[in-house]
Amino acid sequence: MVDTTLLDKLVGIEARYEELERMIADPANLNDYEKVVEFSQERAGIQLIVEQTRLYRQAVSELDQAQALVDDPDMGELAREEINSLEATIPEMENALRRMLLPTDPRDNKNVIVEIRAGAGGDEAGIFAADLFRMYSRYAEEHRWKTEVLSAHDTGVGGYKEIIFEIRGQGAYSRLKFESGVHRVQRIPATESQGRIHTSTATVAVLAEMDDVDIHISDSDLRVDVYRSGGAGGQNVQKNSTAIRLTHLPTGIVVSCQDERSQLQNRIRAMSVLRAKLYDMEQERIRSEQEAARRSQVGSGDRSEKIRTYNYPQNRVTDHRIGMTSYNLAAVVDGKLDEFIDELATREEAERLQAVGV
Repeated sequence: MVDTTLLDKLVGIEARYEELERMIADPANLNDYEKVVEFSQERAGIQLIVEQTRLYRQAVSELDQAQALVDDPDMGELAREEINSLEATIPEMENALRRMLLPTDPRDNKNVIVEIRAGAGGDEAGIFAADLFRMYSRYAEEHRWKTEVLSAHDTGVGGYKEIIFEIRGQGAYSRLKFESGVHRVQRIPATESQGRIHTSTATVAVLAEMDDVDIHISDSDLRVDVYRSGGAGGQNVQKNSTAIRLTHLPTGIVVSCQDERSQLQNRIRAMSVLRAKLYDMEQERIRSEQEAARRSQVGSGDRSEKIRTYNYPQNRVTDHRIGMTSYNLAAVVDGKLDEFIDELATREEAERLQAVGV
């Protein structure tokens, strides 16, 4: 019943914890403040899993003791009760320890930059892009996160060709990272006179916001263009040139920002988007190398994948990665996404556990 593979992994962590405690207490290290801080930080990083390991090992020991007493005429009944309790508890402790062994994604607690672009479907695709923006804005409100538009290019009929916005809040990336991909809508457009159902698409990209410390961009790698912010119909809304276009020369990535009132603020916003794009590109390269032979049910992050369909005539939303369908479309497009995101997170965790072999 006891997972020996899991125990073997935990033994090494516990041994390292005890070694760190000895090094911290070693008088030879007391005068080396930086070394003591380094040891203390590493110890703090594994302290919780060591504490849970010891509780787990204690429970396993108690199970062995109870099983040894099961035939005892005086203690047998109590032993069987103890066995039933421990046999229910130990698997839960094992699952908790497996989750603790998973490497953490350093981006999970980052703010996010979301890009939504209209795809196939003309004006209806732009309207769908606006619907997705509202859906994520409502989801952010539900979680008490803040949303701020960084750049928007509207279609003039209530939609967006492209909209880029930031969502700030604890754990935003850990939840919204599953939204990257192609979203498809099936419905009768308001402009459709014959009542025919049209299919339109929009692409969503979710990027973790990166600080300059996370990814450095050399000034020599940038071309900076300054121009006037443009309003609807091509009218200049400002006489001063405040809009910024950044071109990252090594990769060819272009980022524009014109929604702020000053050139400096637009540059700050554009740099934030560029850092996120460069970090995402590097992570995608690493993922491709590591997972070339393995594609998960959750998806590889390839944004060409169709991930979800919103079917209005059938009041249905289907996530194709996990085969999950909701027949409450109105709630989903109003930001009630947790049903899907929870299942996607569970599937991802299961796959990661399988990958690390615990």
